[in-house]
Amino acid sequence: MSVTAQNRDKPCILIIDDESQIRHFLRISLKTEGYELLEAENGESGLVQCARNSPDLVILDLGLPDMDGSDVLAALREWSEVPVIILSVRDRELEKVKALDLGANDFVTKPFGVDELLARVRTQLRGYGRNGVSPLETSVIFDDGALNIDLSMRKITVNGEPVRLTPKEFAVLKVLMLASGKIVTQSQLLKDIWGPTHTKDTHYLRVLIGRLRQKLGDDPTEQNYIQTEPGVGYRFLESSATP
Repeated sequence: MSVTAQNRDKPCILIIDDESQIRHFLRISLKTEGYELLEAENGESGLVQCARNSPDLVILDLGLPDMDGSDVLAALREWSEVPVIILSVRDRELEKVKALDLGANDFVTKPFGVDELLARVRTQLRGYGRNGVSPLETSVIFDDGALNIDLSMRKITVNGEPVRLTPKEFAVLKVLMLASGKIVTQSQLLKDIWGPTHTKDTHYLRVLIGRLRQKLGDDPTEQNYIQTEPGVGYRFLESSATP
């Protein structure tokens, strides 16, 4: 079955997984939510499906029979920015960091709860427009009534009061916001903000994130704005971002 971007009116999700039971479970769960579904049982056919049908989201297993899922992701990122959620039994921190550095948007470990997966799917679809354009690439405004951020004007207020950020604090906030809900790894943030010689200096980043949360009025226990993925990185929760 071919579902083209031009003739569908519902988000299309491609599942690349060699386990038929997983595909069956995901098919039922995702179709119940109203999504169009495409399926592939190996990496090569998954890449072909992506090229032919331009799905709005890919759910990718790492343990595929013909090629490793990380190789599928690397090949896909050569020509597409479609959101990719990794679904894998591999739960080591290094595996997660590798996948995220290759361009994955999220990582879910098997076994998983369907409600959690559906929430992550909704998050990625919110941050991704048709033709592969993220709304936050053209819109840099965030406003939830308490916190207002205008990146283009470098203006931030909390409850109407202006907030001053250091250049590095602002740079980190900008990277996280423009990632549109995607996890940004610690090493990537350190490389982008401090330079390639500082990719191991995670204590710099922890201190800065702590100060940034405090200035934004973020509750460190609730993590309303900046969410920590322990040992991996951070993401800005942009559910209230406005165009």
